[in-house]
Amino acid sequence: MPKRYFKKFIPNPERLKSNKTLAILGSQIYDQDLWHLSRRSVAKAFFVGIFWACIPMPFQMLAAVLCAVPFRANVPLSVALVWITNPITMPFVFYGNYLVGSLFVGTHTNKHFQLSVEWIWDKMEHIWLPLYVGSITTGLAIGLLAYIATMVIWKLHVVKRWKLRRIRKEKNKGA
Repeated sequence: MPKRYFKKFIPNPERLKSNKTLAILGSQIYDQDLWHLSRRSVAKAFFVGIFWACIPMPFQMLAAVLCAVPFRANVPLSVALVWITNPITMPFVFYGNYLVGSLFVGTHTNKHFQLSVEWIWDKMEHIWLPLYVGSITTGLAIGLLAYIATMVIWKLHVVKRWKLRRIRKEKNKGA
């Protein structure tokens, strides 16, 4: 299972407590459950990470950590999922968010869209509302879908493993 693979990348509690940078986030950040891979913590991490990945803002990783702690989500996975929107994917994701927001706000999409920082800054007064409404809507929707999918897939995987285990046990009894 991928859980075993990812476990080697998760820091141990002693190493976390020796990191002075994490102390800024308070004592809750050292809670072992925030660094453990369980079905619920991973599903919550998918929700938190994908939600913040959809929001166009600086310091998305910090926002993901600050959200992961009270939601009891896996911190490393929440931070890693924020990188869904990286410099390559960011324009496409945020343009899609803008289109979704335009549907909700009722504004007409700009047909003369240019993928440049200058154009975006020039048009920011017109595009900020549909962009953020679309980003929040998309982040909540995709985050919720990812949460549900993670819970279902994890449960199906556990059920499958239990069935295989039972079959192996019955074979060993019969032999």
